[in-house]
Amino acid sequence: MVSNNPVVIFSKTSCCISHTIRSLFSDFGVNPTVYELDGIDRGWEIEHALSALGCNPTVPTVFIGGELVGGANEVMSLHLRGDLRPMLTNAGALWL
Repeated sequence: MVSNNPVVIFSKTSCCISHTIRSLFSDFGVNPTVYELDGIDRGWEIEHALSALGCNPTVPTVFIGGELVGGANEVMSLHLRGDLRPMLTNAGALWL
């Protein structure tokens, strides 16, 4: 689910923090692949797998370039340090 897409976000439709992270990527001009766990069959299994990876809370969980970045705190920290844009460029999610 993550290896073939530059940016993947695991989310829930009811999570306002997930919406904020999706908006951040949209502001960069990135079109992430988003899996809404409360809207897909067996989403609970994916949520369980994310939990096993150490993601707590399980949404939002972001992968960039096939690598686990983490949740909202990690993404925002990368953004504030200026490290998010280079990661997105290296993953092929940004062309500028």
